[in-house]
Amino acid sequence: MLDVKLETLLVVADCKNFTKAAEILSLTQPAVSNHINQLEKECNAKLFFRGKGDFRLTQEGKIAVTYARRLKALHDKMLVKIADEQRHVSRFRIGITHTSENNSITEILAKYANEYPHITITILTDTINNLYDMLENYELDIAIVEGKRLSQKLNYFMLDTDYLVCVLNNENPLSKQSMVTINELKKENMILRLPSSATRQLFESTLVSINENIENFNVSLEVDNVATIKELVRKDLGVSILPKSACISEVKKGKLTILPIENLSMMREMNIAYNKDFTHVEVLKDIVQLYQRIAHRN
Repeated sequence: MLDVKLETLLVVADCKNFTKAAEILSLTQPAVSNHINQLEKECNAKLFFRGKGDFRLTQEGKIAVTYARRLKALHDKMLVKIADEQRHVSRFRIGITHTSENNSITEILAKYANEYPHITITILTDTINNLYDMLENYELDIAIVEGKRLSQKLNYFMLDTDYLVCVLNNENPLSKQSMVTINELKKENMILRLPSSATRQLFESTLVSINENIENFNVSLEVDNVATIKELVRKDLGVSILPKSACISEVKKGKLTILPIENLSMMREMNIAYNKDFTHVEVLKDIVQLYQRIAHRN
């Protein structure tokens, strides 16, 4: 079982207060203090600054919390795996980005779960950086991400290739053209993903490669949710830069127009990322095959 002292460390780190942590853990405050003191002796390091009005983790404390969270995630996963084995069920926690949430990947995962009734899938949506953190801490089994992060701990299966396009209202004069130029984009109100998103980062890095800068564009709104961006563009409140895969449904229904941007090649891979010790690689192969069969059926 997970060391009770590590459980205490995680609650104290979240609460930043021994009294509150004691209430949550149903312990006395001296017991909480004793757990932390014992951990500090084991680590031979102070884990918290405990000054008047100053209660925060030391650098050593941050390291301890990182590994404690990882151990807790592994412990919880062990209990789930044992229970699943007894019920002959396989359970997978899959992380996807906000972009993936708006393409066909959720449909593929739902169909896969329907085809294999003994498999249960939990889908979590978050930013790409948070997904990688959860994957590294074993809070996720796999993550479906754009591009790749260099890591000695991860392997990848490529699902598909995708590229960024300009998304416009059907009545926008630019929608009648075969492509959009950089100068034309500069005259438009732009609704973009947040700077932390992979989509935004790819757009900005591509601009830099041609000696342009995002500061030269009129970014009137930044939105985290892809569906919200598409709805705002549909209402002619601006244009956006999004992955083609996230807009296919609206384009087929005649709700939006997508165009390439002159001199900008913004292609990227969509990959399944997983830890090298992941033991169900056959599941990933099945998901890739199902994706290829469904996503490209039209």
